[in-house]
Amino acid sequence: MTAQLIDGIALSRQLRAEVALRTQALAARGHTPGLAVVLVGDNPASQVYVRNKVKACHDAGLHSVLEQYPASMSEAELLARVHALNEDPSIHGILVQLPLPAHIDAHKVIEAISPLKDVDGFHVGSAGALMVGQPGFKPCTPYGCMKMLESIGYSPKGRHAVVIGRSNIVGKPMAMLLLAANATVTVCHSATPDLAHHTRQADIVVAAVGRRNVLTADMVKPGAVVIDVGMNRDEQGKLCGDVDFAGVSRVAGWITPVPGGVGPMTITMLLVNTLEAAERAAR
Repeated sequence: MTAQLIDGIALSRQLRAEVALRTQALAARGHTPGLAVVLVGDNPASQVYVRNKVKACHDAGLHSVLEQYPASMSEAELLARVHALNEDPSIHGILVQLPLPAHIDAHKVIEAISPLKDVDGFHVGSAGALMVGQPGFKPCTPYGCMKMLESIGYSPKGRHAVVIGRSNIVGKPMAMLLLAANATVTVCHSATPDLAHHTRQADIVVAAVGRRNVLTADMVKPGAVVIDVGMNRDEQGKLCGDVDFAGVSRVAGWITPVPGGVGPMTITMLLVNTLEAAERAAR
């Protein structure tokens, strides 16, 4: 068996075109969606991420503001900027790029963002809404994974899903979204004694631990859907995921590549969340 690819680039392009149309309609009513991206320090990877986010906004017709500050910025100064953006009616989404310098409490900064503008979906209020099934912003990466399942017509209802990883950014919200879609969900992590025992029973496997080859062909049920959230480098410096792609693609029914899978979807769902925030504000 050769797994079919779930093309995140193609799906992302389709969804961004839909965002652009909805943005045009909203702008015609006098409401242009606005995203503020705040970058503190000069982390090279973060600089690439924020440039990509700002470009994606512009390409879709959203208003985007990039605020860059030195690593010496104090926590109090950053909190003051977040509060000002909370009050700015032209800004519907606020994204503070992580990681922050060590002297700044990231949790405190995230909690300072208004839940109405928490388009990253990291605020405790957003997490709580997801937990109890109330409207709120879904974290972008898990949200993108759900859209990928939807794109291939695969319903999680009645399926067994295994999520490898328990981070607040991917693992936990991924499990909540799959539960909301009526899957039976097992969450595995570094203290799980026999990972393969669980993954071999899974119809859906989401690998999100940031470790190469955490999922190999012998650990996968034939025909399973495998979603690779990992972002790593191999010995040659080539980008790769958490899944042994060559081996697993011979067993799985569907698989996401790295690069070109989940990555493009994360920024796309950020655009979707920002647009939805603007649509709510315009009601």
